[in-house]
Amino acid sequence: MDAETIRELDRRHLWHPYAPAAPATPAHPVAGAEGVRLRLSDGREVIDGMSSWWAAIHGHNHPRLNAAVRDQVGTMAHVMFGGLTHEPAVRVARRLAAMTGMERVFLADSGSVAVEVAIKMAVQATGRSRLLTVRGGYHGDTFGAMAVCDPVNGMHHMFTGVLPRHVFADRPPGGYGRPLGSSGQSPDEGAGGGAWPVDEAYLRHLDELVARHAGELAAVIVEPVVQGAGGMRFYHPAYLRRLRELADAHGLLLIADEIATGFGRTGELFGCDHAGVTPDIMCVGKALTGGYLTMAATLCTAEVAERVGVLMHGPTFMGNPLAAAVADASLTLLGERPWRHEVGRIEDGLAEGLAEAARAPGVKDVRVLGAIGVIETRAPVDVAKVQDIVMEHGVWLRPFGHLIYTMPPYGTLPDDLARITQAMLAAAHALPA
Repeated sequence: MDAETIRELDRRHLWHPYAPAAPATPAHPVAGAEGVRLRLSDGREVIDGMSSWWAAIHGHNHPRLNAAVRDQVGTMAHVMFGGLTHEPAVRVARRLAAMTGMERVFLADSGSVAVEVAIKMAVQATGRSRLLTVRGGYHGDTFGAMAVCDPVNGMHHMFTGVLPRHVFADRPPGGYGRPLGSSGQSPDEGAGGGAWPVDEAYLRHLDELVARHAGELAAVIVEPVVQGAGGMRFYHPAYLRRLRELADAHGLLLIADEIATGFGRTGELFGCDHAGVTPDIMCVGKALTGGYLTMAATLCTAEVAERVGVLMHGPTFMGNPLAAAVADASLTLLGERPWRHEVGRIEDGLAEGLAEAARAPGVKDVRVLGAIGVIETRAPVDVAKVQDIVMEHGVWLRPFGHLIYTMPPYGTLPDDLARITQAMLAAAHALPA
């Protein structure tokens, strides 16, 4: 099909995420992808500055991941996981357990489902049904996950009346990573990200809130150090450490939603590593398969598994062999590549390339952590206008709310990274004052 036919059929039949059935702006047809680039049907190439929603950390069309899928599909594409097992699932579970130190692995369909499973684990293990989380969080689009997203400023406020009511702490104070120009606090002079000041009043707020509700809480659930789709905010690891201490003191479980932060994105293998804590339950997804197939996992300690007993969840495609095979290949590849060096190089490039954006009148804040670069705007972003600008620079980004941000593949080289930051700067300077 030519590009215009694809657009027309798309407009007629498809419903895209977070959009009306017939959006005013048509989607851009993609004909192929290679490395860090997407090839559009009209012949243009753009750098995938989003890792295709943070998943394609190794880039596109990777020969090792392609081979894993080809080899597996010739043997077995799918088999039910109830009463059966297979080598790809066993391999990926063993690898995840070794990476996290968590013994039990439940293979789920998607990140949202992994969060649903984590909530079920916590409820079954404790016999209590409420969770504590922080405002500004995002944990997925299914009903259990939506209930622990920000109830006021999040994208799910229209469902508030039908969601369970959980306990929400205030947003963690911002401040971690590379500050490039902010209206808020700044780190101690001459220190790195870990030297950002800790807000003692916020720690007391957490102490008091957990103590007040401890008798009804099953668990605390948070995104470690980075709040993703709720605002791309970075917060001090000290707040995560305090939540671990409070969970221990009050007999609660700590659930770490590492779906966006896991597998190196923040500069550490997992977001929890910034704080030196281990959760009782962890959710991973997105980069798990390198962006090839949908798969996520909910991991827990042996103690939690024993308390849960029979876990009441069983997705049809749980442990899908194709997804498990490419997940195992992706994690193997991650372990072999110098991802810390790559992510550090991206962090340096983003910090250097985005610093100028802080001077744009329409910009509120600029921040970088690991392979994440964020321009926060004063007014809501005109998504179509920003996308037109960055695509003119040969870059694909997907801004939302007050954010123009990038999370590029780890193999993004300096020249391509410079194009991403130049595109973001052009978009920032085009913002209304």
